[in-house]
Amino acid sequence: MDSRYLRAFVTVAETGGISAAAERLGYAQSSLSAQLRRLEQELGVTVVVRTSTGASLTDAGRRLLPYAREALEIDARMRSAAAASRPRLRIGAPETLAGEWLPDIVTALDYGAGGPDADAEISVVVGPREHLAEQLAAGELDLAFHFDDGSSTAGPSVVVGHEEVVVVAGPAHPLADAAEVTEADVLAADFLVAEPGCSSTVLYDRLSRDLPARSRAATAAGSLPALRRLAAHGRGLALLPKLAVVRDLEDGGLVDLPLATRPLPVAIEARWRPDPGQAEPTLRAVLRLARRHTDQLPAPAAAVRPGATPGRPPATARTA
Repeated sequence: MDSRYLRAFVTVAETGGISAAAERLGYAQSSLSAQLRRLEQELGVTVVVRTSTGASLTDAGRRLLPYAREALEIDARMRSAAAASRPRLRIGAPETLAGEWLPDIVTALDYGAGGPDADAEISVVVGPREHLAEQLAAGELDLAFHFDDGSSTAGPSVVVGHEEVVVVAGPAHPLADAAEVTEADVLAADFLVAEPGCSSTVLYDRLSRDLPARSRAATAAGSLPALRRLAAHGRGLALLPKLAVVRDLEDGGLVDLPLATRPLPVAIEARWRPDPGQAEPTLRAVLRLARRHTDQLPAPAAAVRPGATPGRPPATARTA
């Protein structure tokens, strides 16, 4: 019995719905529903029924659930035992993407969303942009994701999506209650960045180039969590991809300032080694999943470089 069918079934049981299960696993709802139908065809019984609030297990489904979980545990142990013979895909990303974006993609890959050929051991390296670029050039990484800063690339690359950019402050900051925050307000504020080469620095530098005068010198915060905490305590503004602070915004720890002119979305770009060897099918699967996972905001004309097409795998490696 295909472990993907069992995983789809167990995930529906855990999330209580087809939609939520499909989102967790990185599938389209139609694909997950098809896997459930195949499972039911093999078993000859109905295990899941849709309800007005989601999905629930039938009596047969409740009897199946503990055995399905046991089978998945055995499947995981078998894969771990055979891991020594699998190719390895080394992925690099800055702290923002590595902590808030990449785990969902890697998890979907583990659940089989990348297809049967995407069978490589994944390792993730977190670091600033320049360090990751050096590792990629030295062959120590196979694939790196970062926020596009407009720099050229010497290897294959593609834009996989765009992310909204926000300027945030703590609830006690003088600008937090403003009906509208102007360019002059931004120029007069202190900014916080995590470290040189991090996402906040890249975005801050881009903002500074776009404004007629530079904002006050940014204060290094050491890490993304430290930056968020300092901003929450009113120590300055932070310019960040929204994905990095979405939970802080939801619980009120940070405020998305109502700027008169919103920052442009920032492109998420993938760069990889021209010859990843046996890990290439997994690399291609990661790129496909990255496009599916990322909300495709309208890209400004300059955000997508010639030859890079968001939402579609590159037919051949593109070099600048």
